[in-house]
Amino acid sequence: MFPRSSGILLHISSLPGGFGIGDLGPEAYRFVDFLAETGQTFWQILPLNPPGVSNSPYVSPSAMAGADIIISPEKLAEEGLLSPQDWQNAPEFPPDKVDYPSVYAFKRQLLLKAFENFRARGYLQPEFEDFCQRQSFWLEDYALFMALKDAHKGLPWSNWEPSLALRIPEAIESIRHKLAYEIIFYKFAQFIFDRQWKALKDYAAQKGIKIIGDIPIYVAYDAADVWSHPEFFQLDEKGHPTVVAGVPPDYFSPTGQLWGNPIYRWDVLAEKGYEWWVMRFRRVLEYVDVVRVDHFRGFEAYWEVPAGQDTAINGRWVKGPGADLFKALKSALGEISIIAEDLGFITPEVEELREQFGFPGMKVLQFAFGSGPDNPHLPHNYPRNCVVYTGTHDNDTAVGWFSSLPENVREHFCKYAATDGREVNWTMVRLAMASVANLCIIPLQDILGLGSEGRMNYPGRPEGNWEWRLHPGALTPEMKSRLAELTSLYGRWRK
Repeated sequence: MFPRSSGILLHISSLPGGFGIGDLGPEAYRFVDFLAETGQTFWQILPLNPPGVSNSPYVSPSAMAGADIIISPEKLAEEGLLSPQDWQNAPEFPPDKVDYPSVYAFKRQLLLKAFENFRARGYLQPEFEDFCQRQSFWLEDYALFMALKDAHKGLPWSNWEPSLALRIPEAIESIRHKLAYEIIFYKFAQFIFDRQWKALKDYAAQKGIKIIGDIPIYVAYDAADVWSHPEFFQLDEKGHPTVVAGVPPDYFSPTGQLWGNPIYRWDVLAEKGYEWWVMRFRRVLEYVDVVRVDHFRGFEAYWEVPAGQDTAINGRWVKGPGADLFKALKSALGEISIIAEDLGFITPEVEELREQFGFPGMKVLQFAFGSGPDNPHLPHNYPRNCVVYTGTHDNDTAVGWFSSLPENVREHFCKYAATDGREVNWTMVRLAMASVANLCIIPLQDILGLGSEGRMNYPGRPEGNWEWRLHPGALTPEMKSRLAELTSLYGRWRK
């Protein structure tokens, strides 16, 4: 269980800075200082994996790799691998959102320049070789996969020549030689990400700040993990999924949600002692202190849809690995600090699995209003062992949410919170902070009082997500003082 504490949800990409996207440079360190100065204990981020389809960190080309797009050019300059002249002709990026195509192109050139300097100077070579050896269980396949994607102009691996798509050994050995430069470049990018992230995490630890990371339950089909380990997924002889993931129809979506991720062969993973999952958790625990497990209910039972369906309607519930997986993780890794994302259709069996291991679940204030007093998201119903959020990365901001509420829900909120609706974001922050939940996490947008322009993700919308960025100077002294006061008042100040 967490001690009584609080933290802020802000992904790295949302930080300010001059390179088109938040990165692991000076602004990240300043944000750690902000957290420390306001008494916070936690910084919650989204998955650190490279963004994939629609720029989502939840649909990544690797479950193990780090997002090299957030490497800091300024930190590379400190290492002597770049100089400020290398970015003198940088494009003029929009300050309030990430223009991913422009950022990718710009960062790629800077990383290639740094790579050339690294090869020429060689002073980090022993450390690089040690990193490659320690991470070889995923890095070899990832670097080759990305080099092959570049060689195939970004096509999914299922559209490559069959000998490469199906990893025929002679073809793989031959292509490794042809793409040797590109393979080493991708390993270098991961090495630099690892150095920069660990330096930032060490700084956070010195300030008493812990990092909450995120593990999506599923991986993308077009990912190194599926290409290199097809035996762990329900695929046919040509490598195509036979069933895919989603969630069933509900009040919010009459056709359900068809995610399209391949589904694990849990029987095969169990036979191998869940070794791949152990390695995945071990990998993420190198980078974070606490793991939020996305779609936790899928480990108890998951919605399986036959491949080729247009909607998720014609699926079925299938039992997942349940307690066996978490016992294997505990046996291999010891006690892991986990937050179970238990939102959506939750059964007694899911609650039993969560409670068996003492994992705190999630409560979201935006889900609390408009129904009766027994709503589990209302603060008076919380157990202490839970994590309360005003909203998540999938929700609108508090201000945007309130402005679009039906009148009856708005009235319920105002009565419950004893407010006239002004400064709704601070009312929500106060409700969360004052609750008995051991841990309280506030999206930074709700500290800033932003409307829907600050929203991070619209589930089901294919474009325009994951782009929001914090304006430089937005964290004013008044705002810091107000957050610090509430943190102290409700007994959540960092111990």
